[in-house]
Amino acid sequence: MKRIKIKELLNTTQGEKSVLVKGWVRTRRDSKGGFSFLEINDGSCQANIQVIIEHSLKDFSELDKKITTGSCIAVSGQLVASEGKGQKMEIQVAEIEVYGSADAETYPLQKKRHSFEFLREIAHLRPRTNTFGSVMRVRSRLAYAIHQFFNDRGFVYLNSPIITTSDCEGAGEMFQVTTLDLVNPPKVEGNIDYTEDFFGEKTSLTVSGQLEGEIYALALSEIYTFGPTFRAENSNTSRHLSEFWMVEPEMAFYDLDDDMDLAEEFIKYLLVDVLENCSKDMELFNQRIDKTILEVMENIVDNEFERLTYTDAISLLKKSKEKFTYPVEWGLALQAEHERHLSEKMFKKPIIVYNYPEKIKSFYMKLNEDGETVRAMDVLLPKLGEIIGGSQREDDYDILLKRLKDNNLDPEEYWWYLDLRRFGSAPHSGFGLGFERLVQFVTGMENIRDVIPFPRTPKHASF
Repeated sequence: MKRIKIKELLNTTQGEKSVLVKGWVRTRRDSKGGFSFLEINDGSCQANIQVIIEHSLKDFSELDKKITTGSCIAVSGQLVASEGKGQKMEIQVAEIEVYGSADAETYPLQKKRHSFEFLREIAHLRPRTNTFGSVMRVRSRLAYAIHQFFNDRGFVYLNSPIITTSDCEGAGEMFQVTTLDLVNPPKVEGNIDYTEDFFGEKTSLTVSGQLEGEIYALALSEIYTFGPTFRAENSNTSRHLSEFWMVEPEMAFYDLDDDMDLAEEFIKYLLVDVLENCSKDMELFNQRIDKTILEVMENIVDNEFERLTYTDAISLLKKSKEKFTYPVEWGLALQAEHERHLSEKMFKKPIIVYNYPEKIKSFYMKLNEDGETVRAMDVLLPKLGEIIGGSQREDDYDILLKRLKDNNLDPEEYWWYLDLRRFGSAPHSGFGLGFERLVQFVTGMENIRDVIPFPRTPKHASF
């Protein structure tokens, strides 16, 4: 008999049929009447299926002690309408097999609410909980929707390199990759000789696939990357990870307005998709994690994103009576508290802030005619703040060269990037979305470490 997933069983209207179900025991309850009631979950959905075992069943006495909370079993029997409350269907067991037992005394996941801090310590078992099962199903659906969105619009999926010599952000917060002897590395004039390293030069894990993405956008018109990125930033907060995933589209012939249009369309598409396809999981988050998340998501989908310049945003913040921790001045970066005040209290919907001061943005962003601002944009969501950062890219060779020098970056290291402006340069734009930030927003989870299977943070690389 072929195994059937619990999700399919719970959606069936056909009772009185033979089924085979495999999964993990969530709970066990024994009755004095000679029955055991098990709740089994296989990860296909949040819900469990109840199975009823008669103690007179063949081989039950031999398997009795092995059927514990946490054990993995296969049961075959009749799917029937349930007489109890809480479920429509249940299985009357005819045969049972124990794949793997679990010591009921030491199994960490008992029938109680565990803290997320505790669950991070047992990251190898936390996917078996309702919350983390739901997080991973929503995360998976969002990843699928991302690919679907771009594929439907003719974008080419690009695998940008994980090992690179380029520091896209110019901040130097990169994890170095080397095969050199760390105890006794080769040296020239007192400095490490990277010509002896595996790649013949200093290499690191990528902080962004953007620069490589621009190469292919200026040949294929519209591309996107979706892969892991790394930041060696010693930031131990609920919003930062050392390893995370980024979605980065790059588009030739797009100006800043086109870039903002695509970002708004992208966000709305993803939220609609997860609301339609993960309704049960979203109900759990709305009930247990954040009772406003469905309302907030529907508000985003139903409203046009407000667009205002950085200068106007600063002016509005200064006029507000809110007491901020960080100062509000033209030329300073907007902090999360400023972003959330704008989106949550002032406009009560998503906003896109654009035309930021040149001095607080990256070298690759296109300089405006005023010489003081660049064509950059950030999408700000209520309850989160920044979800997307992007810009029209600088396509003028001379201006880009000057921007590199002004940011103390060696033009020789970016020779190929400059070449793109020498040979058939074109207007082009792009943006980046932190995938975990998106999952965190959609699920309402407070800590970003709880929306990635295995979080990598300062002093933590277990599992």
